[in-house]
Amino acid sequence: MAAPLVVAKDVKKSFEHMGRTLEVLRGIDLTIYEGEMVGVVGQSGAGKSTFLHCVGTLDIVTGGSLKVAGEELTQLSSARLADLRNRAIGFVFQFHHLLPEFNAIENVMMPGLIQGRSRREMEDRAKAQLAEVGLSHRVSHRPGELSGGEQQRVAIARALVLEPKLILADEPTGNLDSNTSSQIHDQFFRINKERGTTIVVVTHNMQLAATMPRVVTLRDGRVEKDEHHDHAGYRGKGPAADSEAAEAEAAEA
Repeated sequence: MAAPLVVAKDVKKSFEHMGRTLEVLRGIDLTIYEGEMVGVVGQSGAGKSTFLHCVGTLDIVTGGSLKVAGEELTQLSSARLADLRNRAIGFVFQFHHLLPEFNAIENVMMPGLIQGRSRREMEDRAKAQLAEVGLSHRVSHRPGELSGGEQQRVAIARALVLEPKLILADEPTGNLDSNTSSQIHDQFFRINKERGTTIVVVTHNMQLAATMPRVVTLRDGRVEKDEHHDHAGYRGKGPAADSEAAEAEAAEA
């Protein structure tokens, strides 16, 4: 059976603003298993991005317990949080945050170079990763020479280059047209199926969310709904797939 990768128990997050305390997360209870693909939806201000940033160690929770890959985030130093973030988590944002002065392959290499890996290793990894997202012909192009969809695919390649257990995507298709959004969506599904990478996508796109095998709805900083969808043809590597495999084995026996 798939193991828990993200375990949130009564997670709270508040911010101080102009002398007032703003409570954004008000007690999130949620477990995400290895190999799952999860959509997180909800109205603006529901806490979707804040929760994603907490899971990604970009923000620190102010209450409760949050474990990622077995590590209790509230007990880690800044250096250990940075190490976990670089080693186990890949990020894809609405604004891709590519470095404009570097070309596609250099942007994809960057996480490994920051980690101290050799340039030769990272160049080989980056070429392979760009080929996987269909950009072998664009490796020497800078972000300004790429379309929005191509830039986002470079960002996906960068997120995957160190083979993290978890990909966190915050509105990854928010600035893209419907056709390009569908292509990016298909990339996530393929990565999840072929690699078993756990993928969590925050989105306002309800059509995209409706195609995902699990959808978590946040409201006022809490989990309002947690729904599992049985999509024909989808076979990821999370608990639902484990259950299907067990049922198939039992039927054969």
